[in-house]
Amino acid sequence: MNKAVEVEKVFKSLKQYCESQEFKGWDPYDGLNSKIFKALPFKYWDLARLAWIQGFKRSPINFRRLLLVPKEHNAKGIGLFLSGYCNLYKLASKGDDRFGKPDEIKMKINELSELLLTMVNKDYSGACWGYNFDWQARRLFLFPKNTPTVVATTFCASALFEAYEATGNEQYLNTALSSANFVLNDLNRTPGKKGFILSYSPLKGNDTVYNASLLGAKLLSICYSYRKNEAYRKVSKEIVEAACAGQAEDGSWVYGLLPVQSWIDSFHTGYNLDAIAHYSKNFQDHDYDAYLEKGMDYYLTNFFLEDGTPKYYHNKTYPIDIHCPGQLFVTLNALQSWTKHEELADRVVKWTLEHLFNKKGFFYYQLKEGVSSKIPYMRWSNAFMFNALSIYLLNNTKDGK
Repeated sequence: MNKAVEVEKVFKSLKQYCESQEFKGWDPYDGLNSKIFKALPFKYWDLARLAWIQGFKRSPINFRRLLLVPKEHNAKGIGLFLSGYCNLYKLASKGDDRFGKPDEIKMKINELSELLLTMVNKDYSGACWGYNFDWQARRLFLFPKNTPTVVATTFCASALFEAYEATGNEQYLNTALSSANFVLNDLNRTPGKKGFILSYSPLKGNDTVYNASLLGAKLLSICYSYRKNEAYRKVSKEIVEAACAGQAEDGSWVYGLLPVQSWIDSFHTGYNLDAIAHYSKNFQDHDYDAYLEKGMDYYLTNFFLEDGTPKYYHNKTYPIDIHCPGQLFVTLNALQSWTKHEELADRVVKWTLEHLFNKKGFFYYQLKEGVSSKIPYMRWSNAFMFNALSIYLLNNTKDGK
C-alpha cells in the first residue's frame, strides 16, 4: 500500500472512531475526575492529588473505568477537531470529497463550533477556555476545573476563526475576537531580559513558560488580522522579544524559567516556532526571522531521526509522545516549509502510522523503552493527530485530489 493511500485509510478510521465516541474521551491528566477520589478526604492533600494524577498518567494500564473517571468533552480537544474539519472543508471545496461533501463537513463544523461556545468560561474579560478536570502540576499550583489557560484559549479561538471563514457565522468571529481581551487583561506578565512573558492562566503558579506566552502572541496576531488593533501589535512584540531573548545560541528553548522547567523538548519547540511564524506573517514584522530560522534548524536537526522516529527530548529519544510527530506537520505548514521538508514529513508519518496507530482507529499516547501507554486519549492523542493529519492531507493533495 502506498503512503498516500495508507494515510487516507488511517485518517478515515480515526475520523470514524472519534465520531463514534462523539469526541468524548479520557485525558492523561484527568485522574482527579474520579468519583471515588472525590469521595475521599485525600482530595484536600496536595501530595495525594499529585500522586493520583501521576499514577493515572504514567500507568500503561487504564484504571479510569474501574475508578469511575467519565469520558468527557475537552475544550482544547474540540478546538483541534474543529480545526481539522475546517481543513477537510478546504479539501472538499477543491473537489476532494473523500472525507465528505462541503455541506456535510460544514454541518460538523457548526456542530463543534456550537459546542465550543457552550464551553466558554464567562468569568473573565473575554472568551476563554480551560480543561475539564482539576490539574495539579508538582506542588507548585492547583488549577481547578475550567480554569482558563492561554493554551486552551488559543487553540479554541483559532478554530473559531477558521470556522468563521468556512461558514460566515459572525458569532464565531466575535467570540474568537473577544479572546484578545482575556490575553490583554487577565494574564499575568513577568519581565524578561526584554519584553515580558505571559502567564499560563490568570492564577499564579505557572508564569514563565515560553510556549504558553508565545501562543498568546499568536492569538493576538490572528485577532489583528481582522481588527488591526495596534494594541495587539505592541503586546505581541514584547512577548516575542522576551522569547527570542531567551533563545539559546544554538536555537533551542527550555520549556520555562523555573529550575524544574529546564528541559528542551520537541513539540513545545514546535509551538514556539508556529507562534513566531504567525506573528511575523500577521504583523508583517520580520525582525525575528533570524531567531525563527535558527530555531527551525535546531528543531529539525535534534528531534527527528533519519528513519522518521520523532524524538521527545533533544538528548534522548524516549518516551516518544504522539505530539512529537503531529506538531511537525503543524510547524512545517505554519512556516510554509512543507515542500522543502516533504521527505521528512513522509518519513515521520510512515513511522507514526507503523508504531503509534491502533487498527481500531485511535493513536497511542506514548511509546517507552519498557511498557508503553497505549490508552486512546481523546484530546492528547486523537484530536491532536486528527488536526495534524488533516494538515498533512491538505499539503499532499492537489486540486481535485
